[in-house]
Amino acid sequence: MGLTTTKKMFEDAYKGGYAIGAFNVNNMEIIQGIMEAANETNSPVILQVSAGARKYANPIYLKKLVEAAIECNEKAGKDIPVVLHLDHGPDFETCKDCIDSGFTSVMIDGSKYSFEENVELTKRVVDYAHERGVVVEAELGKLAGVEDDVNVKDSDAMFTNPDEAVEFVKRTGCDSLAIAIGTSHGAYKFKGDAKLRFDILEEVGKKLPNFPIVLHGASSVPQEFVKMCNEYGGQIPGAKGVPEEMLKKAATMAVCKINIDSDIRLAMTANIREVFVNEPSVFDPRTYLSKARDAVKNMVKHKIVDVLGSENKA
Repeated sequence: MGLTTTKKMFEDAYKGGYAIGAFNVNNMEIIQGIMEAANETNSPVILQVSAGARKYANPIYLKKLVEAAIECNEKAGKDIPVVLHLDHGPDFETCKDCIDSGFTSVMIDGSKYSFEENVELTKRVVDYAHERGVVVEAELGKLAGVEDDVNVKDSDAMFTNPDEAVEFVKRTGCDSLAIAIGTSHGAYKFKGDAKLRFDILEEVGKKLPNFPIVLHGASSVPQEFVKMCNEYGGQIPGAKGVPEEMLKKAATMAVCKINIDSDIRLAMTANIREVFVNEPSVFDPRTYLSKARDAVKNMVKHKIVDVLGSENKA
């Protein structure tokens, strides 16, 4: 099947009451782990590249690694829909570069601008992308938290206004919309109990029927990985994510795409730390990266089957 867009993927997810996992990729082992999980569960998948990943690994390397994963699938007789997506594109030029280099989906994040500036920037990206068969995700509202180049203070966070969402989608022509209902970026999402504004999500769904909504900052921060990291020398006390029950509920509503990044980082780091402590003589990267890759695969399989509901939806 090769690379595809999210258009039919989201149509099927909306009708079926499930969501597609959008997993951030930074290197070969992460891509392998995600793709192995998608293959074993027969699930469509979105591989997304952030601005930070582009700086770290070079977008050409990442694009070729994704192409290699698809080629491996084809040789194995697998037919898994895969989307290559730009996460949090900061400007038109970055989105254009990704579109021109073969990405099938891009996100333009104009949430830091005024409503009118966000509309203008998003519309410009949409016009360029649609002429080339690429879909566009936009964002309205501001999520708190820190992740890669995204850094928003709690005091600057802003819930999405449903009426503005309707106007924004109509004026920009974007294909999906990331909204702010209480999720946040990074591993420290909540100081107390987790609270999401499902009332906002419900109202957006009513005002924009059949339109795909996206949840950013939706990692659950599994406590077993936090504990494991800390046991083997890490220092990440108090990390807390979005409860998986809340994500499952969102997936039955208007949410068709759920972003997951911190959980991958924690799974990898916890397992690498364990190898370093328990096997101090190991210096072959293949030893500890193999274990990290398996941890990513198992975590992604769990998300697909038990949280997203996208198993056997390929």
